[in-house]
Amino acid sequence: MARIRLVAGFLTVGLWTLLSRVFGFARDVMMAAYLGAGPVTDAFFVAFSLPNMFRRFFAEGAFNFAFVPLFAKKHEAGEDAESFARDAFWGMAAVLLVFSTLAVIAMPFLVWAMAAGFAQDDRFDMAVVFGRVAFPYIFFISLTALLSGMLNAVGRFTAAAAAPVLLNVVFVAAMLLADRAGWPMGLTLAWAVPIAGVVQLAVLWIAVQRAGFAMRFRRPRLTPELKRLAIIAAPALLAGGVVQINLIVGRQVASFTENAVSWLSYADRLYQLPLGVVGIAVGVVLLPELSRRLRAGDAGAGQHSFNRGLEFSLFLTLPSAVALVVIASPIIEVLFGRGVWTATDTQATALALAVYALGLPAFVLHKVLQPLYYARHDTKRPFKYALVSMVVNALVAIGLMPVIGFVAAALATTLAAWVMVWQLWAGSRDIGQAAQLDAQLKRRLWRIVLAAVLMGGALHGLHLMLAGMLVQSGLRYLALLALILGGAAVYLSVAQAIGAMNLGELRTALKRSRASKAADDAGA
Repeated sequence: MARIRLVAGFLTVGLWTLLSRVFGFARDVMMAAYLGAGPVTDAFFVAFSLPNMFRRFFAEGAFNFAFVPLFAKKHEAGEDAESFARDAFWGMAAVLLVFSTLAVIAMPFLVWAMAAGFAQDDRFDMAVVFGRVAFPYIFFISLTALLSGMLNAVGRFTAAAAAPVLLNVVFVAAMLLADRAGWPMGLTLAWAVPIAGVVQLAVLWIAVQRAGFAMRFRRPRLTPELKRLAIIAAPALLAGGVVQINLIVGRQVASFTENAVSWLSYADRLYQLPLGVVGIAVGVVLLPELSRRLRAGDAGAGQHSFNRGLEFSLFLTLPSAVALVVIASPIIEVLFGRGVWTATDTQATALALAVYALGLPAFVLHKVLQPLYYARHDTKRPFKYALVSMVVNALVAIGLMPVIGFVAAALATTLAAWVMVWQLWAGSRDIGQAAQLDAQLKRRLWRIVLAAVLMGGALHGLHLMLAGMLVQSGLRYLALLALILGGAAVYLSVAQAIGAMNLGELRTALKRSRASKAADDAGA
């Protein structure tokens, strides 16, 4: 039953994340049609990346990895978890208010630091304007992340997983309104960012209240518990900073090639679909689960949780990576090939997508391995590993840029991710039983790899068969759907036949996932 509950948690978060990514696709398709891969799109992507970068830096990274285990421990022990959460919430709000104000003032410097190549043309001024409008999003979304951590720690995954859907709903609505009213599309998108943050925070605030936590205002104060939280979070904060430096290096490399920021951003959105659905789902569920198991001294249960997270991740990630490499071009052409989008945009974005896809398993494995450290309050070693990864990223991106152009940014990201995973795996050998592979995973792993490889061959054949339909405007959507469904059918059939999966377990987990959502709704 523990196995079913764990997989059900993965599915609950994963299915909501999938819905968010579907709306995200609608957003990106509309952006590609309205703006293409031009200067306004480049400027918006850089402006939007700024609050998102600092959000991952502060809230969803270091702070959340430190906060969730401490909050879960207090909640299970019957201590005053709510008081701790209120101190953390209002303390973070005070820091974010000051930080957001300073960032808005310093926006020209931030844009230059992210994309120095923009200084050569009009993209710089647009990015500064868009950035000043969009940056307050970090205030709302960081507080939303803390509330999400509270809900995840007590096993209520639905509201926290559903909230990101609202971001893309707001974006889609904003573009439709801008198109109808004649508003400037880039500025409208920039205003949609903080509005979406307010909506997400409101939804999570209500969910936390319904979960029984009153988050009434409390004057910010530095309590002994918050000092401990800061001490635990500091190395993870630095590690998060290293990860963001990797992103900055990639943006800088891309900013010197016209439209490259947009190409990389569109490709990033596509590989973020499986990464979000699998990686975020596993990371969100696995950290509190491992924290509980290891704190209770139950290494066997911790090992089970880790292995099921690893198995679930690889089962969904490996075929996704193979598919994004094999059919990158038709995916890009069908999804974005309209309006002002060009054939050059398709080729460049498909190349970036294929390179990112090679690193997709590493990005997801990072999400699985990292909780092994954070559940034990070990944030120092991930920081050291991130430093090595940063050096690899910078050397590859900057060193290969004169040779292969903007693709160096994507290749550097992929190689750095694999270096990070290798270090996390090697370092986990001294964690003990919880980090060891069990018999079931060893038995299924090679079968998952084989099923993914066979699916890749089938996808290539289907692509050749459907090539004519994929370029016909009236049929290309059906052809792409047939291509994807055909590949999925081959993979699932082979996986079931050779024992890479168990359909019975999956059905039971899906039922439990629906029951969990119903329980959350009833509790609401």
